[in-house]
Amino acid sequence: MRNIKLTLAYDGSEYAGWQVQPNGPSVQACVETAIEQLTQQRSPVLVAGRTDAGVHALGQVASFQTDSTI
Repeated sequence: MRNIKLTLAYDGSEYAGWQVQPNGPSVQACVETAIEQLTQQRSPVLVAGRTDAGVHALGQVASFQTDSTI
């Protein structure tokens, strides 16, 4: 299994923050959905910090593990 590092930038205006929330869309859910579409595997994303609702990020570091050959 490989560990893949991501460096992310996003406009958080339309998100309820990084962490999955019951009250709205989260950046984490969007990233995990994109990874699953790319790798055909569910992979939880670990992140070095979280943003609150409406907060943007530039250079946020995250990682996930996969057996995929991407």
